[in-house]
Amino acid sequence: MSIFAADTLQEVIHGRARLSILAYLTTVGRADFVHLRDEIAISDGNLSQHLRKLADAGYIALHKSIIASRTKTVAELTQAGRQAFYDYLDSLQSLLDAVPAREP
Repeated sequence: MSIFAADTLQEVIHGRARLSILAYLTTVGRADFVHLRDEIAISDGNLSQHLRKLADAGYIALHKSIIASRTKTVAELTQAGRQAFYDYLDSLQSLLDAVPAREP
């Protein structure tokens, strides 16, 4: 398969919010919803949707608990998510390496 083929970059990771979420979770392992929202700088609704897509793909696990009558959600990177993220980075690097340098 060509490194330029459109499916070399996983769609579920390639979205900028999901890419940011996985990049952040790769550095910290797990984060609660509020902290993650503030780091990624997106709305609650957008974060919820992106977390669900990543969880459905098996890339993160969502842990919910009740603390002081409030639901607390923690997102944790799975081993499959870590592997998929690094595979994505490898594909992206191959693509970037194939592009000629910018002319001055």
